[in-house]
Amino acid sequence: MQKVVGIRFKPSGKIYDFSCGPFVLDVGDKVIVTTEQGLGYGLVATAPVPLSERTSKSPLKKVFRLATDADSEQREKNIQLENEAVEYCQKQVDELKLDMNLFSVESTFDTSKLTFFFTAEGRVDFRQLVKNLVKQFRVRIEMRQVGIRNQAKMCGGLGRCGREICCSSYIEKFDPVSIRMAKEQGLSLNPTKISGLCGRLMCCLTFENETYKSIKKDFPKIGKTVVTPKGKGKVIRHNVICSRITVKLEDNTECELKVSEVQTFSEDPPRERTKMAGDPEPKPETNDPD
Repeated sequence: MQKVVGIRFKPSGKIYDFSCGPFVLDVGDKVIVTTEQGLGYGLVATAPVPLSERTSKSPLKKVFRLATDADSEQREKNIQLENEAVEYCQKQVDELKLDMNLFSVESTFDTSKLTFFFTAEGRVDFRQLVKNLVKQFRVRIEMRQVGIRNQAKMCGGLGRCGREICCSSYIEKFDPVSIRMAKEQGLSLNPTKISGLCGRLMCCLTFENETYKSIKKDFPKIGKTVVTPKGKGKVIRHNVICSRITVKLEDNTECELKVSEVQTFSEDPPRERTKMAGDPEPKPETNDPD
């Protein structure tokens, strides 16, 4: 039976499907696989499953072989080459006075190509930089401009929660994040408190957003007039986690109550429907029996 295994090339990178071929693999095994860039060195991230359980229909490449000690040594040499490339490229960027922020370099397993990752406000003319890099390393050079979130994902770091940032530890792709999510969860709208290391809104705002929206369906909206055991008042705050709301009473005092202890109140009388042209005339009332 043909099986499919998930391979990851970076600690927090995307998981790609490969055909196991004749190999029996477990999570954590080091393997050499066939990629569009040639041979690649990766780790088994997900256990093999039958091909019939695979949802994607894209063609599969194969696991070439299990990695050996020599392959692991080659990977260490590649890392050393990448560090040297970062140092040399940064020196060239400073000399050429290019407005770009270099933050990472990746090498193919056979060291035939170096990819330089950077961020910049706009387009950068790096033609002379590429010439200098080719002259120095004698390999193919690719310059790749990425967004600020991708930089944080590749560089890693600690978030304000004290743990490794989510994008670097397990998030594979970025979901849209909006300021409305922070409002929905009652968080401070101070940018310094709801922004991550990348300077953008924290990805973790999306984690509980649907839960907050679901719970708040039973809450009266802020500004709504409600009736409480202590009298009428207006809702001024929500405490979603504890299922409580804060109400400002007519005497300007505040009280916190459970949602179940208040009732919504409407001061507006029901509106009468205005007769529109074309409406049928009402039938006259009679005392005749049916």
